[in-house]
Amino acid sequence: MSGKKIVQYIPDYVVFDLETTGISPVKDEVIEISAVKVREGKVVDTFSSLVNPGRSIPWAASSVNHITDEMVSDAPAMQVVLQEFMRFVGDDVLVGHNIHSFDMKFIQRDARRFLDKEIENDYIDTLQLARKCLPQLSHHRLVDISAFFEFSTEGAHRALNDCMMNQKCFEEMAKIQSTKRVVVCPKCGGELLKRNGKFGVFMGCSNFPTCRYTENC
Repeated sequence: MSGKKIVQYIPDYVVFDLETTGISPVKDEVIEISAVKVREGKVVDTFSSLVNPGRSIPWAASSVNHITDEMVSDAPAMQVVLQEFMRFVGDDVLVGHNIHSFDMKFIQRDARRFLDKEIENDYIDTLQLARKCLPQLSHHRLVDISAFFEFSTEGAHRALNDCMMNQKCFEEMAKIQSTKRVVVCPKCGGELLKRNGKFGVFMGCSNFPTCRYTENC
C-alpha cells in the first residue's frame, strides 16, 4: 500500500529530490537521488548519489541539471541506489517539491520494478503547501520560493542543493501554515476541503478517492 499525502507539519522528516532523463515516469530514468534527514527542524544527515540510467542522457535534461553521460558512467544502477536510499529514509515522512506529481511516481515505479515493493512512507508536497501559504507569488517553483525567503538559489537543479533549499523553505512555510486554519482528516492526515455534493456543501478529504472520509460543515 502506498503512503498518503499529508498536510500537518512534523519536525522529523526526510527531504528528497530526483534528477531524471526527462519528465515521463513511463519512459525516463533517475540519474541522481539526494535526501537530507531532519530532526527537530534541523538537518542531521545527508544522502546523495548519481545513478547510471543505462542509457544516454538527453541534451535537454543535461542543460538543466548539468549531469552528463560521463558523470554517471561509473555510478551504481538504480536498484542499488534505491535500496541505500530506502535504508536512509526508513519510516520517515518524505518531503519534496512537486513530489506528488513527479518524484513519488518515479520512486514508486522503481520500487515495484527493482525491489517488488511499495514506498509506504507518508509524504508532504511543498509545491501544494507553497500555493496555499504564498498565494501572492505568481510562480511557485522552488527557486521562486527560495528567493522570496531570501535563500541562496546557487546550485539549483542538482538534487542535494535542491533538498537543502527546500528544507529551509519548508520550515518557513510551516511557520506561515501554523497561523492558518487547516482542517486535518482524522482518518489519513490529508486536508479536509469544502466540496459541493448532491445534498449540499460538505467537508471531504483531499486524498479522495484513496480516502473517502467526509463530515458535515
